[in-house]
Amino acid sequence: MSTEGVQENLVQRQPRVISVNDENYSAIYWPKLESAILLILQQNPGQFIPISYEEMYSTVYKCVCQQYAEKMYSSLIGLVSSYLRSVSEELQVTPREAYLEKFNFVLAQFFQAVSGIVAIFSYMNRFYVTPKLQTDLNKELCRIFTSIVADNGILFAIIEEVSSRPFGVDPQILMSIVKGLYSLNPEFSRRNPVLFARFIPNLLPPTHSDQLPTLIQEDRLLQENLVTSQGFTREDNVRKRRGEDFQGR
Repeated sequence: MSTEGVQENLVQRQPRVISVNDENYSAIYWPKLESAILLILQQNPGQFIPISYEEMYSTVYKCVCQQYAEKMYSSLIGLVSSYLRSVSEELQVTPREAYLEKFNFVLAQFFQAVSGIVAIFSYMNRFYVTPKLQTDLNKELCRIFTSIVADNGILFAIIEEVSSRPFGVDPQILMSIVKGLYSLNPEFSRRNPVLFARFIPNLLPPTHSDQLPTLIQEDRLLQENLVTSQGFTREDNVRKRRGEDFQGR
């Protein structure tokens, strides 16, 4: 094959470059990003669905370079907000006994999704969100989650209820939720400072000597609750409930 023929063949193999305009943004570029975002939002914690981050990043790069950063940011915020509203509606019909476990799942799922979304839109974040909007994409996504999902009366009422009962909820779940809420908005700790202080170091001021009688009383009431409500004995050498026999007797 002649040199001219080889060059012609290479030219034919090159992908056709499509410039970004309103029509193909809506028909080509945004739908590609939208599909990836929804997959990231819906994947289970610890699960990572194969997505070409390089392809997604390149799409974002092209849109930003052709002055579509503002439109793309608006599309992203709208999509995430719509998805989170559906999550909130699902939580509202979740039985109270399963609510905290469900919320903990949603919280972990979202935190994982934010990492993936920020990675894809890092170029937009660097050249539009930070300099033009004076904020950060990670902060904005967390703000939306806080407003739509986390800041609700049902959640804090259930937390208040179960945290006042020994073993009312799995301690790991409660710790995960409290730490997650605090990372979203430290002001949440004001709604239940004592509870948040269990998991957030140095949240409360140091205990003074005049507070010791109150703390001792709270500890005594907790022990009495364990005996009367939970069925534990006061024996130190065994951790058994009343009515249980030693094995082997």
